[in-house]
Amino acid sequence: MSNTPDTDNAVRAFVDGHRAAFLAELSEWLRIPSVSADPARADDVRRGAQWLRGHLAATGFPVTEIWDTPGAPAVFAEWPSGDPDALTVLVYGHHDVQPADRADGWRTDPFEPVIEDGRLYARGAADDKGQVLFHTLGIRAHLAATGRVAPAVNLKLLIEGEEESGSPHFPELVRAHADRLACDTVIVSDTGMWSEDTPTVCTGMRGLVECQVDLHGPGQDIHSGSFGGAVPNPATEAARLVAALHGDDRKVAIPGFYDGVVELTERDRELFAELPFDEAGWLRTAHSRATLGEAGYSTLERIWARPTAEVNGIGGGYQGPGGKTIVPSAAQLKLSFRLVAGQDVEKIQSAVRDWVAALLPAGIRHEITYWGATRPCLTPLDHPALQSVVRAMGRAFGQKVRFTREGGSGPAADLQDILGAPVLFLGISVPSDGWHAPNEKVELGLLMKGAETAAHLWADLAENGRE
Repeated sequence: MSNTPDTDNAVRAFVDGHRAAFLAELSEWLRIPSVSADPARADDVRRGAQWLRGHLAATGFPVTEIWDTPGAPAVFAEWPSGDPDALTVLVYGHHDVQPADRADGWRTDPFEPVIEDGRLYARGAADDKGQVLFHTLGIRAHLAATGRVAPAVNLKLLIEGEEESGSPHFPELVRAHADRLACDTVIVSDTGMWSEDTPTVCTGMRGLVECQVDLHGPGQDIHSGSFGGAVPNPATEAARLVAALHGDDRKVAIPGFYDGVVELTERDRELFAELPFDEAGWLRTAHSRATLGEAGYSTLERIWARPTAEVNGIGGGYQGPGGKTIVPSAAQLKLSFRLVAGQDVEKIQSAVRDWVAALLPAGIRHEITYWGATRPCLTPLDHPALQSVVRAMGRAFGQKVRFTREGGSGPAADLQDILGAPVLFLGISVPSDGWHAPNEKVELGLLMKGAETAAHLWADLAENGRE
């Protein structure tokens, strides 16, 4: 599909002409309360997967399948291009959603979609059902504008059902079906952009390591007058661990933590600085009175491109009213580490184990429990497939596209590591959409732009997407 006003207009006309039907279909899907974290909703999660499979078949995908896991099912679809040398692209998203209830602060039923002032309100509207479904409108617009009967790339979709529960079975699912999922490029549509009037493409996501450290001292709580100062106190040692986690420059003080970190380039810093970042407004969103972090880096650099260590919880000993003069028998820490490109999950876990063991005195027994490990991923700015995404979005939005990263984490790196394909991000959600919050919504105009971007993307990738 050449980059001409005629083809751009053809795509836009198709998307606009099918807008009402698309929103009716999306609303039907949003009415299914596919909350993966709630065992009572397991049948709804499966029902949501079955709905999507049927919709993909109706869109034209000749292969649509439900892939079961020990938890919630995933949906796989495939539409071969027919061109023998066509690029193969895998689109990732998820069909499960966060819990939601009117009592949480929703103005309306979270599973009864409402359209007001150009916005669609419902749980999953932006995260992630809306962003999954715009691909079905986009592929139809691509075919209509090009006259093709199959997409310009071999198109595959993998839409999982446990992302909101930490994707516990996703890596094994990808490994088990790696031959079916083999591709040249992965497109993740479970992300967002800077703002409604500043379209952006995300180029990376941080990884995540989470753990709980349990500390045990005396066999029971004991009298602090009789024994305090002469035996190790687990609560004191928990506090000492927390105090030792960072140095004066706010760098993480765990030996080996920064090994392999991909440092920011001057170009990276220039691109971050192009964004219209309002730090005061950001602080209001964060409900914080000041910024604080690793010395030598801006706020955006800290949350997008630098690794971190956070204390998520600390506890131990007496917590009731008044005093209780004891040496407690146990204490607990919950820690999380955000990782950037170049860091390895297993090495970080090992470094944390060694650090804890080295700092604890004799008489304190400890256990470390890990969960929620996610690898970081980063797309090089000069990758041709990334440039295809930028051009496609530029055509849809009619303006310059800038670059961001995500401070959070997701399963994208599993696709990158297992399939050996670069991961690119195509999302149209904006911060005001309220992911995981009451009154989640999606901007309808941006949803249509997402469909237009997808329509332009497949031909551009077919022509320019290979390294």
